[in-house]
Amino acid sequence: MRNNETSQQVESCDVLIVGAGIAGLTAALELCQQGKRVVILERHGQEMVGGLARWAFGGMALIGTEEQKRNGIDDNADIALQDWYNFADFNDDDDYPKQWAQLYCQRSYQDVYQHVKQLGIKFLPAVNWVERGMYGDGNSLPRYHVMWGTSLELVNKTLDALSAFKAPQLTIKFEHSVDRLTTNDLGHINGCVATTNDGVGVCFEATNVIIASGGFTGNLDMVKAHWPVHWQKPTRLLNGTSPSCDGKMHDEVARHHGRLTHLDKMWNYAAGIPHPEPLFEHHGLSLIPCKSALWLDANGERIGPQPLVTGFDTRELCKQMAKQQHGYAWQVLNWKIASKEFAISGAEHNQMIRDKKFVTFIKETLLGNHRLVKQMQQQSDHFIVADTVSQLVSKMNQLADTIDMDETILSQTLTDYDANLARPSAQFNDDQIRRIEHARKWKADRLRTCKPHPIQDSKHGPLIAIKVSLISRKSLGGIQTNIYSQVISKGGEPLTNLYAIGEAAGFGGGGASGKRSLEGTFLSGCILTAKQAAKHICQSNINE
Repeated sequence: MRNNETSQQVESCDVLIVGAGIAGLTAALELCQQGKRVVILERHGQEMVGGLARWAFGGMALIGTEEQKRNGIDDNADIALQDWYNFADFNDDDDYPKQWAQLYCQRSYQDVYQHVKQLGIKFLPAVNWVERGMYGDGNSLPRYHVMWGTSLELVNKTLDALSAFKAPQLTIKFEHSVDRLTTNDLGHINGCVATTNDGVGVCFEATNVIIASGGFTGNLDMVKAHWPVHWQKPTRLLNGTSPSCDGKMHDEVARHHGRLTHLDKMWNYAAGIPHPEPLFEHHGLSLIPCKSALWLDANGERIGPQPLVTGFDTRELCKQMAKQQHGYAWQVLNWKIASKEFAISGAEHNQMIRDKKFVTFIKETLLGNHRLVKQMQQQSDHFIVADTVSQLVSKMNQLADTIDMDETILSQTLTDYDANLARPSAQFNDDQIRRIEHARKWKADRLRTCKPHPIQDSKHGPLIAIKVSLISRKSLGGIQTNIYSQVISKGGEPLTNLYAIGEAAGFGGGGASGKRSLEGTFLSGCILTAKQAAKHICQSNINE
């Protein structure tokens, strides 16, 4: 081993995995089942095993499943791939991302859905219809499946499966931060140097190394540095991941001539608020915006001309939010809408799904999640409740520390919108209302979308205003890989013995989603890329 002067200790294995997120854990499971000796290095403590999947909601875009068939959805790989290409808007030279998109559509049922089912995980019976596209160019069919137990269940079931393998076949070393990759005399990656929390340097040697260290969107400086060039840079940006998602391993792979690509492709979200109990600087919560809420600028006018409505094109929402002069916008709604539609992404605020409390979950779905609305009213100063427009404006300006919100403008905005809804439905003429009515035609969305009604209707009050900003989330670009998860060099050839999986690889190829995700391609992309890496490593050894 070269470059190991800082360490007196060397540990060897067949496969070294950097990162104990769901991608790393899945790869380890596949490799151990084939008899490989695996070491996983994780910079955090054991309580963080599973990475961001511990807190994710647990949605997966899956194709041709039993849940789809029971809901009367006739889906297949060809339909899904056409949707994927429409939304991705790939460049002509996006060969690897295109290959991964095709593989995902062809293999998500066998390699993701069946894998999850074999672990003992169930999905909710309803299949949701997300990212439909502004003009029907996204998911042409519902294919968003929600894991019962959230993705924390996926982490726990994967750990249960891994528990069958003991050292020396499987070792997970927590509180080990990888400082650098190392090479042998041929210049091939053969391990790494890591440092424990106690400052002890340790060297690891391996026949193969897998980078499963996650994305870079917890590094807000890096996010801003790679912000889309044709977009306005955000003046306010919350961190929706973790500072540990810092891109450090991206830089290390690049130092060894690995190719980084599509770093300007990110799946950020448009409706973030500061976390009421932050764990780090700029820690934010990513809201699932209410379809029936009005998105307003700092003065109280609707953002447009195309109204912002969630569930159609998240990237377009982010683009419009980036244009906001003051770096924030307002969502204005009422209590009835909030209790029916308001949600927060992740396991933390979806306890009934996470903890599998079916009766309470059904009750809140049918009768409204008043518990969550009251919780946010109590915990978040960005969640404002008032009985009148005048009171609402006063609180909004107090929070923003401005007098930008104009009561006259806001009142007129609400009155104009409500006037549409006061007419017979045949006379509605507002694109937001049309999109709401379209969403309600699908039964799963109808359960979580209000029948259109005037926002200022007193029997549905009080009024609510939520101050939202852009929030970082997922890296759609990253380390470029071929279809076997091998890292591609700057010269275009696979780097010997080096693999990248999960978000570190942009969920495949350094950009499998292109400009937009069909949503739900992240956890499943971690599983698919992990399986491809493990399969190639095992197959390569057989051939040798």
